[in-house]
Amino acid sequence: MDTTSLIALLLTLALGFSIANHHTLKLPVTIGVLIFSLLTSLLIITLHALLPSADLLGTSRRVLSAVDLPKALLDGALALLLFAGAMQVDISHLRAKLASVTALAILGTVLAVILLAGAAWGIFSLAGHPVPFAWCVILGAILAPTDPVSVVGMLHRLGLPAPLQAVFAGESLFNDGVGVVIFGVTIGLATGDSSHLTAQDVALSFLREAVGGGLLGAATGWTALRVLRSQRDLHIDLLTSLALATGTFSLAGLLGMSGPIAVVIAGLFFGLHGAQSGPVAESRRELDTAWTLLDEVLNVLLFLLIGFELLEVPPLLFPVLATLAIIPLSILARLLSVVLATLPAGLSGKDRRRSLGILTWGALRGGISVSLALGLPPGEMRDLLLPVCYGVVVFTIIVQGLTMERLVRRLYPRP
Repeated sequence: MDTTSLIALLLTLALGFSIANHHTLKLPVTIGVLIFSLLTSLLIITLHALLPSADLLGTSRRVLSAVDLPKALLDGALALLLFAGAMQVDISHLRAKLASVTALAILGTVLAVILLAGAAWGIFSLAGHPVPFAWCVILGAILAPTDPVSVVGMLHRLGLPAPLQAVFAGESLFNDGVGVVIFGVTIGLATGDSSHLTAQDVALSFLREAVGGGLLGAATGWTALRVLRSQRDLHIDLLTSLALATGTFSLAGLLGMSGPIAVVIAGLFFGLHGAQSGPVAESRRELDTAWTLLDEVLNVLLFLLIGFELLEVPPLLFPVLATLAIIPLSILARLLSVVLATLPAGLSGKDRRRSLGILTWGALRGGISVSLALGLPPGEMRDLLLPVCYGVVVFTIIVQGLTMERLVRRLYPRP
């Protein structure tokens, strides 16, 4: 199947599932599309069991391999999705809550990785299926970051207080980069490809990717601001934003820096341009509309692919049981990491409990986690960890995503 046919197939399926959701489930479109793609995957698996000669499962897997979700997301759509999310963040509120965002994105993510890795290592050992601790750290790195695509879209629907929205969105945008960096460092240690690395090498690698990525994003974002300062043309603004997002992400990869962190910083700079020295109001609305449409299309396609990736999950009993145990542990690890990370920061006072509840239950996982899990090297560890990661992602999107509004209404009742 050529690229044009593949894109046409994905867009047609996304359209069909969106229409079906609109007339039946009436859920948020991304969650509705995910559910219908999951049901379609289950139907394909069932029909394959009944009619093995038709090879429906093999054909579907070949189509998915042509998409190559890890590469398509981590090297492609992620730049645009993160940039779009960063553009929507209120800079003033983010600046006021910078200590909380930094604590959650860095300290909170590292704590979540360690806590979940320790819990998973204990569960696997007690179940008589011991897993090396390094691989448990990889599991933690895959599941610790919250998904900015899911989180930012959810925040717009719920109408949370603006300062809490800034903390929530800011953390979800930055902790993806931190999680990807931890994953990249740890996967080499686990597979033996980087056994010569010292703790100092790991720390320097983390600093190069995280801090270097942030500085690169600031540099490219500042440069874009200088380019836009002397003109008020919508088309130049749109082309500049697209070049800034994709160029920053690609350059970061070439320099061995974190693309997600770099593109988020660049997106925040571009949002600052719109607030302070952007085009006239009408042109700015058109620019925001263009990015909103691009963001929504990519979101729907992403959740469509997440649902179909069920076809790649090995149907083994132990990973299913492990998933049922890891799901509550991942929620507990998230709660503890948020509590510990925000102790020295600015989340305090009477709203602390409400904020902790929202930050814990609203920590949806998504495409980044699935892509990292699919990128694991073939073998026993992949067959075990991939179903676990996939199960946690689907649970957070469907269960936590659909109950989040009820929790918000309970904690923040409207007058």
